[in-house]
Amino acid sequence: MLLEVIATCGEDVLRACSGGADRIELVSGIGEGGLTPSIGLLDYAVSHADIPVHVMIRPHSRSFRYDASDLLVMRRDIREARLAGAAGIVIGALTPEGRVDRTALLPLLEEEAEGMNVTFHRAFDEARDLDEALEDVLLLPRVNRILTSGGRQSAADAPDVIARLYGRLAGSPVRLLAGSGLTPASIGSFMERTGVREVHFGRGVRTNGSYAEPIDPAIIRSMKRGAGGPE
Repeated sequence: MLLEVIATCGEDVLRACSGGADRIELVSGIGEGGLTPSIGLLDYAVSHADIPVHVMIRPHSRSFRYDASDLLVMRRDIREARLAGAAGIVIGALTPEGRVDRTALLPLLEEEAEGMNVTFHRAFDEARDLDEALEDVLLLPRVNRILTSGGRQSAADAPDVIARLYGRLAGSPVRLLAGSGLTPASIGSFMERTGVREVHFGRGVRTNGSYAEPIDPAIIRSMKRGAGGPE
């Protein structure tokens, strides 16, 4: 199991690393679904984490549709993430019709994300058709991961959809990262049923399951032990 953990502050970064997380998704504004973090937090995370840091690139929470000014902001944020030493970015965009907005994303990925991992985030789950969206994502350069809950509020409610999407990606360079609503208690059976090997946790690795509470390294260690991974 490869475990990605959401971090929203410096303490989260340190706690995720000490627990044995495999990767950090760095965000601000978690109450709005995750926004681009500040340069200060980005620099802190990259300099203090001993695991890869992937940075959310999302300028606002109004929608996943972006105008020319938004795209200029996103371009600069990707550049800053790369210069800071982040291992990857987390990004996504949709057209008004609900398709993956390849026109908006293509220049950002081609010109700014060189050498970085790219995750297409849960804008994927708001696309009008997940199979169509998967095909569109496969046409984007540098994208090597899709974060999805299978189109449901919780990935735990869509194991069959996630298993199907996972199967469709077999043989491609794009991996499926399952997230949202998963719990440490159920992750083993979920992975067995879906086949996924990368999972994404936010509330589930925090005290009392709340973003108002800190990450609990003991929960991460327990999950890694259960999956047969290193502590």
